[in-house]
Amino acid sequence: MHNERYLVNKTYDEIKVGDSSTLQRTLKPEDVKIFAIMTGDVNPAVIDPSFSNSGMFREVIAHGMWSGSLISTVLGTQFPGPGTILVDQSLHFSRPVTIGDTITITVTAKQKFDHNQHILFDCSCVNQEGLQVVRGTAEVLAPSEKIERLQQVNLPDIRIDDKHERLGRLLARVKGLPPVVIAVAHPCDRESLRGPVLAFQAGVIEPILVGPEEKIRSLAAENDLDISGIRVVNAAHSHDSAAIAVSLVRNGDAEALMKGSLHTDELLGEVINRANGLRTSRRISHVFVMDVPTYPRQLLITDAAVNIAPTLEDKVDITQNAIELGHALGIIEPKVAILSAVETVNPKIQSTLDAAALCKMADRGQIKGGLLDGPLAFDNAVSIVAAKTKGIKSAVAGQADIMVVPDLESGNMVAKQLEYLANALTAGIVLGTRCPIVLTSRADTAETRIASCVIASLVAEYKRKQAALPATGH
Repeated sequence: MHNERYLVNKTYDEIKVGDSSTLQRTLKPEDVKIFAIMTGDVNPAVIDPSFSNSGMFREVIAHGMWSGSLISTVLGTQFPGPGTILVDQSLHFSRPVTIGDTITITVTAKQKFDHNQHILFDCSCVNQEGLQVVRGTAEVLAPSEKIERLQQVNLPDIRIDDKHERLGRLLARVKGLPPVVIAVAHPCDRESLRGPVLAFQAGVIEPILVGPEEKIRSLAAENDLDISGIRVVNAAHSHDSAAIAVSLVRNGDAEALMKGSLHTDELLGEVINRANGLRTSRRISHVFVMDVPTYPRQLLITDAAVNIAPTLEDKVDITQNAIELGHALGIIEPKVAILSAVETVNPKIQSTLDAAALCKMADRGQIKGGLLDGPLAFDNAVSIVAAKTKGIKSAVAGQADIMVVPDLESGNMVAKQLEYLANALTAGIVLGTRCPIVLTSRADTAETRIASCVIASLVAEYKRKQAALPATGH
């Protein structure tokens, strides 16, 4: 952020007893977090809403010294201003400052000391109701030289990004929904077991843990995970775990499937088994659902995990699967950006030809339920400014809900960059099968697995509602 301020101080000789200056500030939630980060003061009475609600003030309050620091701000930037050195300060805190309170800080010259050019100030902070929150005194060494200049202050933009809060908002979307019964194939390491257990405790899923029972129970005990209320189905090894988990879905015992610590190929091998799998007429594809703190909407990226080099025919199903997931997530008409390296059709770049064909297929009703445009480069898809700069007129550019990538390599790189460099909250799900499949990397955290369970729950709920519609109602 670039601020320009004209700074003019008052020298010792210019200040008279009774002179004063004021400043107004409103306490915002991020102010409390920034102050906690800066000072290390993580007192739960201040920064933990659940603790605050049970305490004497019943709401989040500011650190006491937040108000005290505003007195220092007035002294150092306004009155006396630049060149002032704080020597002594005494404060009394009368009442708490809560989120949304507007504080008026007033400093008034009370006494001058000629022998050392110190000035004693009365300091008062009152809230928007005129009630005093802080009072006290400050002794300063006043500046002896006049400072009068245009001061450019270059301060960085500060973004408070709390992935835990974003996960909480995602979990709130399934509050009140019945937990989805999900068969978890081979949860035999800490994170692959912890994820479904935490999702169970949050009421999102009802897991069936499929794998070597003794190993699962031992792992739970080692990591203090309570699985006493969770069904465990014994399996001999990872391949057996995959086969049993798939059979639980086929038999109607589970509504969804979740990958544990086994390899993706093992699980999907059972899923696509023509005799006993979960295939449909639709091509199977994977979608990353990403909450990127620097992007104003959920972003779906497909396919970055299953189809290595999809053909145009494959991309039709990949796109349709993602659009239907968008519907399940509450996006009425998802905006679909078909990505390439450029935004114009180039016969030498196959992905641009595929993009053009997919858009025309959508025009003719071969892809339904979404608004498609492409080819679009990544910057055009997410930035209206970039699109306008390049003269692109599009209802999708700059506000894509879905990105259809050229191939697995490019998609995987985009998704992993957003996760690791932009701190995206990530979920992964496989579609085009008889049930949603939570497909996460073995390196993924429990939080990613919980987020993926939420997406699976929303898809399962959408399928229930679609199944309940009359035959002519869709």
